[in-house]
Amino acid sequence: MRILLVEDDSILANTLSLALHQSGYVVDLVNDGTSADHALAHDVYDLVVLDLGLPGLDGMQVLKRLRSRKSQVPVLILTARDSLFDRVGGLDLGADDYLTKPFDLPELEARIRALIRRKHGTSDTFIEYGPLHFDSTGKRVMVGDQILDLSARDISVLEILLLRAGRVVSKEHLAERLYGWGEVIGNNAIEVGIHRLRKKLEPVGINIRTIRGLGYLLDKPDAG
Repeated sequence: MRILLVEDDSILANTLSLALHQSGYVVDLVNDGTSADHALAHDVYDLVVLDLGLPGLDGMQVLKRLRSRKSQVPVLILTARDSLFDRVGGLDLGADDYLTKPFDLPELEARIRALIRRKHGTSDTFIEYGPLHFDSTGKRVMVGDQILDLSARDISVLEILLLRAGRVVSKEHLAERLYGWGEVIGNNAIEVGIHRLRKKLEPVGINIRTIRGLGYLLDKPDAG
């Protein structure tokens, strides 16, 4: 899952970026409103963490411009402004949640997970798919009482496929959500990642089917 973090406090921004990265997210970081507006106009994100007090365009302007483009990406406002006026203003402009500084990192991550689940139409922290039990909080995949041996990238790919189960997921969609700025994507990186994950899932009866020219489809155990 790919997050745009917009925060002008460099220490806080770097701390949050590292923590979210360690939790399995792809994080792009900008520290001013103009850069945030440009990123949101040209890249695809699963969530935006947006400070309000920014140089250039302030956070409210960034949010207003984002929603004027009809983007439905979830936005979590993260700011020291805690007045009722600011909270109501942000929510009325289209923010999905509001967290004031100072805050606890576990609460921020819990709110991020909740917004991403809501975006995909689920409120459950666990996804069951055939014999698989995916824990979106702990980023673990269980088969029965055994943890499936998957890398962080494997889990990221699987989460994307599970959230779109029954629908074809294009290579472009996967690339947009698996790689941030500055990451080099090899010509066959997605194919290699899918192949590796497929080999780990096949023994438990889950198949990732390649739909030629379109992308990948997560089959149920009894499909085909």
